Amino acid sequence: MMRKESLSVLKLVRCAVVAAIYVALCLGLAPFSYGAIQVRVAEALCLLPIFGPEYIIGVTLGCALANLLGSTFIDVVFGTLATFLACLCTYALRRARVKGLAIPAALPPILWNAAIVGPEIAIFFSDSPATPALVLFNALTVGAGEVISCGVLGVALARLIESDPRLRRLFSDEGVRTA
Repeated sequence: MMRKESLSVLKLVRCAVVAAIYVALCLGLAPFSYGAIQVRVAEALCLLPIFGPEYIIGVTLGCALANLLGSTFIDVVFGTLATFLACLCTYALRRARVKGLAIPAALPPILWNAAIVGPEIAIFFSDSPATPALVLFNALTVGAGEVISCGVLGVALARLIESDPRLRRLFSDEGVRTA
């Protein structure tokens, strides 16, 4: 049997590992992780809150660190905000499924990043004025990248974890007893 303190340590370790993986994926795949047209593979981790609320912190921390190390302070603020809001909403949709897949949980990261990071890029990082057309274009390109990262890779990751009992126990508190 696992004591309550051990469970808290386990959750803290999960947060740290997820944050580290997020940073490693962003920096390791840097050409794809930053910019107006991006597929940030690490964003697939935004679906992990379906397995527990501790992943909200881990993914958000990973995003903040990845943006601090690989982008700008503006992206630390706005990109991290988008990821935090996405993870909160994903957690709220943790039980929703379409044909057994966590597709509803993938929608918040797509929408929040398109709505926040798209305009951020157009306003702060464009060489031309942030026209409505440019804001929309950037929102669509960021959203398209998120469809790949979250809608495809994230949903596949969630399905893999849900379909393997060992992975499910590793990523959730399922089967963990407290004293």
